[in-house]
Amino acid sequence: MTTPDSMPDRTHAARELWRLLEPIHAVVYFAPEPLEEFRSIGYRGYWMGYFAGRAAPLGQAGADVVHALFYNFTHERVSRALPAAWDFAPPDKALHARLEGSVRALRRALGAAADGAEVARAAQLAMRAARSAPLEGRVLFAANRSLPVPEEPLARLWQAATLLREHRGDGHVAALAAAGIGGRESHVLQATARGIPPEVYTVARDFDETEWTSIRDTLTGRGLIEDGRLSRHGHQLTAEVEARTDRLAATAYDALDAAETDELLRLLRPLTHAVLREGDIPLDNPMGLDLRADRDQP
Repeated sequence: MTTPDSMPDRTHAARELWRLLEPIHAVVYFAPEPLEEFRSIGYRGYWMGYFAGRAAPLGQAGADVVHALFYNFTHERVSRALPAAWDFAPPDKALHARLEGSVRALRRALGAAADGAEVARAAQLAMRAARSAPLEGRVLFAANRSLPVPEEPLARLWQAATLLREHRGDGHVAALAAAGIGGRESHVLQATARGIPPEVYTVARDFDETEWTSIRDTLTGRGLIEDGRLSRHGHQLTAEVEARTDRLAATAYDALDAAETDELLRLLRPLTHAVLREGDIPLDNPMGLDLRADRDQP
């Protein structure tokens, strides 16, 4: 078990593991196979599948609950998908579709390695961490944790990546809220910090020029943006949010000792690089990750 003295190493590892696990989870949003599965059960359009698939562990949740938990979408966008999606296919079918589609996408990316011992071991370690992570205050994570653990190693790896991703996400929302940063504001800050074109968020999060400009002006008035860039205060605040997120996420890995954590990192790297080389996940995206270096790895 890790000790309090190892906290800096744990938080660094938690961030590195997020960088490696997020693309494995994110095939559910970007790869064609999950989209095909969602269409096959009757969901209409990309966003109905997105919201129904991600919210399905909550049961037949409505727009208010999902808007609150997902944090950074407009209520109008959520309400166009939920609760209407449940009239087309109930949550259990959405859960089956997202898992089946994601595993198919990972199999395409990994080829023969999909059934290898490395995937099985990575799934074992990641799921052990995920099942041991604290539940308190993490509603979306807790809902996913209540689902059965798949027997197939590749499916188990995807589900473990999903659990750890939502665990981190719940903590990130708490960190943003504590810092007084709303969900829509967080996108403008992230884009400003990383130089992501606002057009990425027009498609991914329904921003128009008016809303983007209004939020940017508000953040400028708060001293977080200056001359179109993050101010010193903006850099400090975003760094604090990320550091708090990392500390909260690190609690998920208490069940792994240092050697097991290093092993999980080692096992995940080639798997994640293979997923990124498929090109399904866009390099400019709202997930907060710079994927270019990982995509170009052998």
